[in-house]
Amino acid sequence: MTEQNPSSENSAAETHPRSIRSFVLRQGHMTAAQQRAIDTLWPDFGVDYQAAPLDLNACFGRDSDKVLEIGFGMGVATVEIAKRLPQKDFLAIDVHGPGVGNLLKLMEEENVNNIRVMRHDAVEVVENMLADGSLGGIHIFFPDPWHKKRHNKRRLVQAPFIAKLLPKLKTGGYIHLATDWEEYAVQMLDVLRGFEQLQNTAADYAPTPAYRPETKFEARGKRLGHGVWDVVFVKK
Repeated sequence: MTEQNPSSENSAAETHPRSIRSFVLRQGHMTAAQQRAIDTLWPDFGVDYQAAPLDLNACFGRDSDKVLEIGFGMGVATVEIAKRLPQKDFLAIDVHGPGVGNLLKLMEEENVNNIRVMRHDAVEVVENMLADGSLGGIHIFFPDPWHKKRHNKRRLVQAPFIAKLLPKLKTGGYIHLATDWEEYAVQMLDVLRGFEQLQNTAADYAPTPAYRPETKFEARGKRLGHGVWDVVFVKK
């Protein structure tokens, strides 16, 4: 889960409705190792935001299937997925500085080079940097559930945002969502079912694909009896 909400942001959002945004800024302590990873590895693996199309093949140095991950937390699962799918390339986006630093640190430790990292609002990246049909997959794992009913409208997975994402997916590309909040899982399923160009890969919720590792947070939740739901749809 990668999003939290300072109280000042809450009050501002209530009085000044905003456009879709993939995050709410939160404070966090950057360790020396995380900062060093950013300082030394960003030139090779970081991608700066620009309001212009990004050539993904040039960015990764090869012609391969590209997967967009929105909100990677501390990057542990992202690195593991990249290791399990070495034939694919991953554009991972988050705004949390310590998480960005930790992902880069893990990439160095695990010798993983099929990830590029961005620290920016994913919505602007999708709108301005990604070409239509450029993605083979989209991952959104454990986004902030905004569990209070009055905050549900802030959830990332809603029809207007999915409508922005779909043109970026190539035919046969997939969108994979996961949450440990059942009511949000129901919403995710309903939202994706609302797009006729998407087809569910299961009757409702999908078995967890082999490439998605179980996080420590997820394992703890399961031990406590909490559920986890994966939703996987493919673009027709």
